[in-house]
Amino acid sequence: MVKLLVREKESIQEAVRRFRKLVERSGIKKEMRRREHYEKPSEINRRARLRAERRNKHARTKPV
Repeated sequence: MVKLLVREKESIQEAVRRFRKLVERSGIKKEMRRREHYEKPSEINRRARLRAERRNKHARTKPV
């Protein structure tokens, strides 16, 4: 949970800006997007496999 204490003489715009940064850093937005729609376990595994394949392909093409 994100808590924001509004500072003395802080404008609402500044407080909202700080709040957005806190939410972004905590990963709440990312988690919300991930949970927006149900994703089957097979889709999750497929995405993870493709991500690993891209990572390995990139690592193989890199000269040592």
